[in-house]
Amino acid sequence: MKAEMTIGTAMAVLTLAVAAGNALAQDIPETELNVVGSISSLSQYKDFEVPFWSETIPEASGGKVTATLSGFDELGLKGGEVLRLIGQGVIQIGAPIPAYLAADDPTNEILEMPGLSPDAATARKMAAAAEPVYARMYEEKFGVKLLALAAYPGQMLFCNAEIAALADIAGKKVRVSGRAQSEFIDALGGTPVTLAFGEVVPALQNKVADCAITGTLPGYSAKWYEVATHLYGQIVTWGHLSYAVNLDFWNGLDPALQNLLQTEMDALEETLWQAAAEQTDLGVACNTGGAGCTLEPAGTMTLVEPSEGDREALVGLLKEKLLPAWAARCSEDCVTGFNETVGRLIDVKL
Repeated sequence: MKAEMTIGTAMAVLTLAVAAGNALAQDIPETELNVVGSISSLSQYKDFEVPFWSETIPEASGGKVTATLSGFDELGLKGGEVLRLIGQGVIQIGAPIPAYLAADDPTNEILEMPGLSPDAATARKMAAAAEPVYARMYEEKFGVKLLALAAYPGQMLFCNAEIAALADIAGKKVRVSGRAQSEFIDALGGTPVTLAFGEVVPALQNKVADCAITGTLPGYSAKWYEVATHLYGQIVTWGHLSYAVNLDFWNGLDPALQNLLQTEMDALEETLWQAAAEQTDLGVACNTGGAGCTLEPAGTMTLVEPSEGDREALVGLLKEKLLPAWAARCSEDCVTGFNETVGRLIDVKL
């Protein structure tokens, strides 16, 4: 599928997938699914996951499959527990966020390295290469089947003080998610701070944190533009999210239902990747009051364009410090998985 397709075209793919699924609907037993989705306040959940489970799946199954859906935050979960709960069978289908799972297995960080993917097309290519590595780890270590691997909009630095270059992070307290981002801030001379997404606005407002990293549109949706003044316009990472199902539960489903769910998930994955690309640009425009903003109100943050030197410095940091540090805490199989997939794309062998 071409990377340049619009969200409208991607939604058409979902429609075609539904049509294909309807042909199988007569063979599908009536099934009620319990699903724990991603962060309920963000677009990926509200605009894509909710209609997927409330409309797409029921329609594709001819009304035979329905689902109850809640975001993991609505259930009082912080996110890191989701994969384990799927493996234990407490959750049937869920949306684990790999960056939250570094402590469970460093394999989850393969795609989370700062500087790895400067744009959406590269991020999609990296994820496609690494997806079999994640799938094997999910199944062998957690008893979970990976259904899809997508991303939020590109993540950038939001700061409540003037920043002109990455070197200005030195001495600043920066909210991070995941160990890879923490090591990135450490390498720049900053102090990483772990905060839940909902705690960031008061932290920036009260100077508990000077900067924070998140997706451009999620940051806008949470009104970070009200407490941050500068947006550093270099994508640090892409926050990935996965969709997975308990393996025993999956193996017990009718094959026709398995086929329908995987077909629809493949289409959702493509749609979410295209949305991530478009929403990255939209988030930048709306946080800074740019001409491309179609939402209200528009923020007034200062967009700081990164220099070529900073772009090169980030890639150098990735290859010389961040990846070697990650490899040191990862298993031999994990490093081999990287070398045979993402490593080949960036010409790095750990």
